[in-house]
Amino acid sequence: MQINVSQLLKEPVGSSREYEIDKTLDDAEDNLTIPVKGTVKLTRTNRSVLVNAKFSVSVKTTCARCLEDFSCPLEVTIEEEYFPLLDMVSKFEESSPEEFDRFTIDEHQILDLTEAIRQYSLLAIPMKPLCSDDCPGV
Repeated sequence: MQINVSQLLKEPVGSSREYEIDKTLDDAEDNLTIPVKGTVKLTRTNRSVLVNAKFSVSVKTTCARCLEDFSCPLEVTIEEEYFPLLDMVSKFEESSPEEFDRFTIDEHQILDLTEAIRQYSLLAIPMKPLCSDDCPGV
């Protein structure tokens, strides 16, 4: 889920863009296929792009009572700052991705939401997911 933010990085602080998202993310690392629907608002700050997003996702998980696999619907809210690796005005490298543990905008001004959506979706899964409230169990 990539968004080109080159124009936004050239605009003054406070400029924003809004996008509707309706895609499916495949995550081989966690064996997840996440259908994502929602909105993303990108706001230019003096040093980064602030991402405010609200998504409806559906994650495949196992019921804590009956141990059957089911699709668990979740509401996920993301609020993160993405820092550019390259300054748009001076064209100098600002920082390396290894230098800080933060989300970055690559040297082509592409902001990738995939990892943030994956992390926030995994955090939103209930500790004891239930396929239904009246699940009888095993």
